[in-house]
Amino acid sequence: MADQHVSGDPDPAHRRPPGVTDEVVEALGLFSEALEKIHRARGHLYAFHQLTGGADNALDEVAELLRGAGHGELAGRIERELIGLNVLEGRWTFQVVEEYDAGYYATFQRLEAEARDRLVGGRTHVYEAEMKARRRTRGLPGHESAPGAAT
Repeated sequence: MADQHVSGDPDPAHRRPPGVTDEVVEALGLFSEALEKIHRARGHLYAFHQLTGGADNALDEVAELLRGAGHGELAGRIERELIGLNVLEGRWTFQVVEEYDAGYYATFQRLEAEARDRLVGGRTHVYEAEMKARRRTRGLPGHESAPGAAT
């Protein structure tokens, strides 16, 4: 079973255009991977936004319960000092998310798309498709090059 994995062409939507070098394909693959990490980071930022907002909303009940238990001074401090407090200077979490989306996130997405458009005609996942072509076992079910393709 020495040569079980043999090369086969990627599906046409992910095929490298003529003249595109290995270095360009590798660079775009890394750029795509980096963008995927940015998507994940953005998801964590939205989780931060939702968790922080949920915690802030829970403080109303905390203050009410403390006040009802005879701890009005502490309840008042929570209401004045903590409820509605900015998480960063001048910003609630929705503003952090908006600034991230409009700045870093939008710039990252725009430049990754521009690089793909300019270098490989907008094709996505060329690096991964070539890896799949190298690693799949031709002729074996479950190793088709694309949905509906022959093995």
